[in-house]
Amino acid sequence: MKTQKPALPKNALKVALYARVSTTDQNCRMQLTQLREYCARREWRIAKEYVDNGFSGSSKSRPALDRLMQDAQEHRFQAVIVWKLDRWGRGVLHCCDTIQQLKQWQIRWMSFTENLDTDATNPASELLMFIMMAFAQFERSMIRERVQAGVDQARRMGKHCGRPKRIFRRDEAIELRQAGMTICKIAEALNISPMTTWRYLGGQKRGKRGKMAPSKGVLPKVPQRRSA
Repeated sequence: MKTQKPALPKNALKVALYARVSTTDQNCRMQLTQLREYCARREWRIAKEYVDNGFSGSSKSRPALDRLMQDAQEHRFQAVIVWKLDRWGRGVLHCCDTIQQLKQWQIRWMSFTENLDTDATNPASELLMFIMMAFAQFERSMIRERVQAGVDQARRMGKHCGRPKRIFRRDEAIELRQAGMTICKIAEALNISPMTTWRYLGGQKRGKRGKMAPSKGVLPKVPQRRSA
């Protein structure tokens, strides 16, 4: 016999969960599990989960994050909770801008593992959050500096550095997007990363009834096939 979950209070806080991993061979299961358990203990209602798989924290535009910000502007939830600050982003300016934007919309932002909270009753936590943003960006800059030093050394030794150029059917990617397929599904179908797919499609929204609804920029041109 299945046990029914206790009903949440009518005035339970409506929260959005955000999770992110940088590579497609990772997953957000652990992050989401801990966030769900935390919300259950607090008797908070989960409005929606937003997950970015295979997107760098330095990227300002990510599919799930963009949808979260749009839904926040429409007040579809009252708070956002992430597992850790660097899951939200690694750039101080981007983190500050997005979190401040949420505050203007009266959306509370929280980090689970670091006990950060932008609630007006906790100003010390907000100060700590900005300090940790600076450390997150500093750490990323140090990693980038070490990687660049290794790349320079390898090139001096005549070794090739960098990813191989991704070859895929760009016209097929556009057709799949027009058909309503998600970025991750298109990436899986074409055997490329979600970031490569997202960059090429330029953040285009899924079309309705075969029409593309552009959100940013101009729709990439479909390569013209030469007639025989």
